[in-house]
Amino acid sequence: MAKTEASSLVGKLEAEVEIKSSAGKFHHMVSGKPHHITKAAPGHIQGCELHEGEWGKVGTVVIWNYFHDGEAKVAKERIEALEPEKNLITFRVLEGDMTKEYKSITFTIQVTPKQGGPGSIVHWLLEYEKISEEVAHPETLLQFCVEMSKGIDEYLLTEEVEIAPSVAF
Repeated sequence: MAKTEASSLVGKLEAEVEIKSSAGKFHHMVSGKPHHITKAAPGHIQGCELHEGEWGKVGTVVIWNYFHDGEAKVAKERIEALEPEKNLITFRVLEGDMTKEYKSITFTIQVTPKQGGPGSIVHWLLEYEKISEEVAHPETLLQFCVEMSKGIDEYLLTEEVEIAPSVAF
């Protein structure tokens, strides 16, 4: 019986967002220059600080300051997986506000070119384990991710953003 109860705490949520930007450009912004998201989606992300490691590397730890459900919040996340050839990145939440409700939560973002035309599809996958039945599934977090993706897309389309990872500033 405990297994049944425990499994009801585990879940996945997914969403897809159509964007006009290229898959590579969007992926590079999220994986290699996440600190620029504060400019792209300031209503969602107020800060992104490199805590440990290097931008765009597996094992890197990032601290996010974000605004969700009407409150300023913080998340410390580690890059768990990075596959540039697939435009895929996975972040695992280590500490912060989300850990008050979730034992574990990961965010996987994969961006693929749209078939038969310009633009791309951003696929979000949230995998989580709630700390109790009383905790809601993270639908509002998924919506947050969708809205943030739209902000990043607008920014990439309107700004001259340097995306070449090897260029020194």
